[in-house]
This record gives sequence, C-alpha cells and structure tokens, in this order.
Amino acid sequence: MFEVLSEKFGTVFKRLSSKGRLTEKDVDEALREVRLALLEADVNFKVVKEFIAKLRERSLDSQVQESLTPAQQMIKVVNEELTAILGGVPSHLVTASHPPTIVMLVGLQGSGKTTTAAKLALNLKRSGYRPLLVAADHRRPAAIDQLVTLGKQLDIPVFHYCHPLSLAIC
Repeated sequence: MFEVLSEKFGTVFKRLSSKGRLTEKDVDEALREVRLALLEADVNFKVVKEFIAKLRERSLDSQVQESLTPAQQMIKVVNEELTAILGGVPSHLVTASHPPTIVMLVGLQGSGKTTTAAKLALNLKRSGYRPLLVAADHRRPAAIDQLVTLGKQLDIPVFHYCHPLSLAIC
C-alpha cells in the first residue's frame, strides 16, 4: 500500500516541481490526486477529507507560495501532515506480562501483512525475543508458503497448517 502511495505522490510532486510558482489551481489539482490515491488505498473518507483540508490550508500559506522551491515545500507539508496523522512519534510493541505476547495482523489482500509479520519477527529476534510466526491465512495457500520461506530466510520458526494445495513442507 505504501509503495503505491509513494509512487502516486511521486508523480504528483514531479509535476509540481516543473512549475516555478504554485497557483491555487496547481495546489487543488495536486490535492485532488492525493485524495484519489488515499481513497484508492482504502483510507477512511473522513480521514482523507480532514487530511486534504489541512494540506490545502498549509499549501496555500504564504510561506509555501513564496518559497524558492514550492514543490519541495509542498512535499515537506505532506510529509509533516502524514507523520501527524500516523501518530507523530514512533510506537513500541507492548509485551504481555506473562508470555506469550500475541500480535495479529489483519488487512486487505496484498496490503503487506506477511512481509510486515516477518519484519516484525526479525526486529523482535534482534531485540532478544524468540518470535514464532503462525501462518493463519487458510484462504490463500501461497501466503503460507511465503511465510514459511521468509521464516527460513530469517531463521525464525513458522507454525503452519498444511493446506492440501500448499507447497510448504509439512
């Protein structure tokens, strides 16, 4: 999801960077594309609406308008607002007082749950924990195979159900 958003944002900012000065029309066109990209990524409509309103207000600020590189200033504004909307500060995983700590990832197909689980497990392993990945996607056997493969690459154990269509070694 973040890769697609980055790509779409990159296209918008590339178009803006070719302009010497940003007009209100330029900003509105860019914000329309940002809004569409966020909605296509299944970001909540109310969140998108509030985010775009903040971006519009900040983008039309005189500091952005008078900047030597308005496109760079616009990128800075988007970055700051995205950081604010995502929480602003890094968060840490709170572990259970009595192990195990259980973390479940949910989301749309293709949103990066399996990759995120592997990266999280690796981070926990490097922090001295002993993670166990559990492949629980019984609707998509390839997800089981993907998690088993990632687990082997990272030397992290994976518990998985052997789906009849899965290529995973049982």
